[in-house]
Amino acid sequence: MTLLHGQAAVDQLLDLLDLLQVDAASFQGESPQTGAQRVFGGQVAGQALVAAGRTVDPARHVHSLHGYFVRAGDPTVPITFHVETIRDGRSFSVRRSTATQHGKTIFFMSASFQIPEEGLDHHTPAPEDVPAPEDVPTMLDWAEKYPSRMAMFKSAPQSVDVRYVGVPGWVPPGDRGIEPNQRVWMRFDGRLPDDPLIHACALTYASDMSLLDAVLSTHGEVWGPGGVIGASLDHALWFHRPFRADEWFLYDSTSPSASGARGLANGRMFTRDGRHIASAVQEGLLRRPGA
Repeated sequence: MTLLHGQAAVDQLLDLLDLLQVDAASFQGESPQTGAQRVFGGQVAGQALVAAGRTVDPARHVHSLHGYFVRAGDPTVPITFHVETIRDGRSFSVRRSTATQHGKTIFFMSASFQIPEEGLDHHTPAPEDVPAPEDVPTMLDWAEKYPSRMAMFKSAPQSVDVRYVGVPGWVPPGDRGIEPNQRVWMRFDGRLPDDPLIHACALTYASDMSLLDAVLSTHGEVWGPGGVIGASLDHALWFHRPFRADEWFLYDSTSPSASGARGLANGRMFTRDGRHIASAVQEGLLRRPGA
């Protein structure tokens, strides 16, 4: 099995984000055929944002989105996206983007777009004393340490270069200690077009990749056999400042609460020079197998 990575993997993701326009408010998207049982949540969220963004004046940039994962997506059939225009004001545009398969909603999102404006500007500082991305292991390094995970790693295109400052959530039980922060360096492993909407959609895709790990790291828990199984329930993302998703950003995540088989995680994204570019909040379902 050959690992698809680098620009080839990024180009494949760009193909997934290049939705087929059916009419003025409807679009169709595909999923990669990797053998996965369900569509990756970040993919359907990114595609839903593409659909919404294509109905908005390009001069208006997305500043926030709020989505709910309603059903597991079927990767073997296309996803239909319908966009409803909620409002076009002088400064803001609001859209509702709904993804359906087999006649049922699998995901829906509200997204807001704004004309760039000047105003107050501040943000909390980025975490200090975090190793540079070049100084932490790659996902391939981790997969080679755990050969049983190599097939899983190679089965999906690696369009995002993900580098955990700590320990990934998919290691075997007992190999992960308790950590209050889940910190991950990320960047898309190839050149993206200059279109800000594409970078926002790419960041949306990546924002679902490690956020719930913060819930597990609070307990030293892991995904899979001997640990927990889970799924994203809802996802919110705010874009604060211009960025490129193909340049390194630090995803610093914590979990303020877990109860009722659900866990909440907060994430902040910072560029290498410390600019706070985005914030994410997600709640997920977390269960012991057989529960």
